[in-house]
Amino acid sequence: MRVLLTGAAGFVGRHLHQALDARGDDVTACDLVNGQDALDLFRTDTTRYDLAIHAAAIVGGRASIDGSPLGVATNLALDAWYFRWLVRTGTPRAVFFSSSAAYPVEYQQPGEIRRLYEDDIELSDPQLPDATYGWAKLTGERLAQYAAAEGCRITIPRPFSGYGADQADCYPFPAFIQRAKARQDPFEIWGDGESTRDWIHIDDLVGATLAAVDQDVTGPINLGWGRATSFNDLARLVTKAAGYQPRLQHRSDAPRGVHHRVCDPSRMLDIYTPQVSLEDGIRRALGR
Repeated sequence: MRVLLTGAAGFVGRHLHQALDARGDDVTACDLVNGQDALDLFRTDTTRYDLAIHAAAIVGGRASIDGSPLGVATNLALDAWYFRWLVRTGTPRAVFFSSSAAYPVEYQQPGEIRRLYEDDIELSDPQLPDATYGWAKLTGERLAQYAAAEGCRITIPRPFSGYGADQADCYPFPAFIQRAKARQDPFEIWGDGESTRDWIHIDDLVGATLAAVDQDVTGPINLGWGRATSFNDLARLVTKAAGYQPRLQHRSDAPRGVHHRVCDPSRMLDIYTPQVSLEDGIRRALGR
């Protein structure tokens, strides 16, 4: 296929680019790092691709979400122009990366873990998502409906905590890996460490996304294992794999996000089975 990939130099984009190349697709890569602004492309380009994958966004982990809400809101303009471009060019197939941050925060509180289903988001009557980033993703999903009504078939992955060895260390997983490699003791964890996340390796995130495209799955689809792992448990897994057992030290003054964020992966499992367990991903990142 002839594919446009925005954000091609980012974490998800890099891995998507490699996978698309390996399939033999003809990829046009767009990224600010290479001097190409996706916003300018969407405003002016008239090329009709077989598939467009929009992975360009302002990101930066929890500190960015909490500390730079207006910067994150810039994604709204980028996404809006993406959907206008899809309709203008008649591109028939598209991917818009949403996020688990779009889910209502009331479903992610302390107490019993509530797995999140795709239908928990009702775009006609949205509930409070996670910060400006979540609102931007909710708005993008709503705009996707208008582009779909014009004939574009759009897959909307909602990745949970994607991770990999080459992810920027402003995210928890690579930060934990770096601390373990340095044999940090005490081992620092933001918050009380009891909040949970659902981790999915970048290889599976990419594999599930392309499986959804190949099998013509449209609309939202959770990408995750459905496995709740606390940050304390993640620290124990990482340090055990690194060969030591430090004391855990918690920072109550640091950003921490919602308490539980775990998906129901049933829709994904209909088309794709993840291959890289969290333990395997840790070993890969540590070079073990």
